[in-house]
Amino acid sequence: MPRPPRIHAPGAFYHVTLRGNHQQPIFFRDSDRDLLDRIVADSLERLTARLHAYCWMTNHLHLLIQVSEAPLGRLMLRIASTYARTVQMRLNTSGHLFERRYHASLLDVENYVLAVIRYIHLNPVVAGLVKDPADYQWSSHGTYLGLQDQSWVTTDFVMQLIASQQDYALDRYRELIAGPDQAEWGIGALVPHRQFPQIVGDDAFVRKILNCQHRRRLEKTWEQLVDECCKRFGVSRELLISRSRAPNLVAARVWLGHEASSGQIATVSAVARFLERSEGALRHLMRRHMPASQGR
Repeated sequence: MPRPPRIHAPGAFYHVTLRGNHQQPIFFRDSDRDLLDRIVADSLERLTARLHAYCWMTNHLHLLIQVSEAPLGRLMLRIASTYARTVQMRLNTSGHLFERRYHASLLDVENYVLAVIRYIHLNPVVAGLVKDPADYQWSSHGTYLGLQDQSWVTTDFVMQLIASQQDYALDRYRELIAGPDQAEWGIGALVPHRQFPQIVGDDAFVRKILNCQHRRRLEKTWEQLVDECCKRFGVSRELLISRSRAPNLVAARVWLGHEASSGQIATVSAVARFLERSEGALRHLMRRHMPASQGR
């Protein structure tokens, strides 16, 4: 069964899960989590995204991200590749640190964001690591409580959603976290849409998102995208599909793959066919290299 396409909606909220390859640990000492903090903070600033909640578990990550114009995939690629390269250089090892594909659910923020915040912050409790989420130092729960200062975590939006008065909002937030409902994906408010599992929202929300996607797809054709790629990187179509591995051609192919897939213009497999390469080879390039326009 083919994977559902990524949906990019500027300003949207996504619950993102990124797991270690074969569910192996991704942290090898406490300072690794501090390293990830710095990488996430830098990536958010560069791509003008916001992080509303996070939890760094032993072998996987949870993030609640609000994107801007840059698609979520670019942000996650930057975070995962930068962290993996840094850790692997220290350990003098290679291979995949993370699974090849992160999982992301686009949220109807008005109706579901509080349930997702609770789910993220209670992850260590459900996993049996702590009894009180405040005792787990590698999540944004302490930031919401005012116990730690992390300027790269945005708490104002959620707290305003809970209550307009700050003190009252903090009390309500504590009540939310301490609530009796199960914090498990697929239960209660955390059930993805039956037809579009990459969305958590009702039918009206799904129609709204898909209508926006349809209009966005009509803005640029595949031929226009390929022409833009050739012009941007100063290459011909013949060179683009050649066997040359010149750096500018690699960057062009990576850019084309990201733009086509994130813009819902073509799938990665379709781009691979155009480039006369396997889908696996193209995905490997896209994981290893940032698009030239987003790499700085």
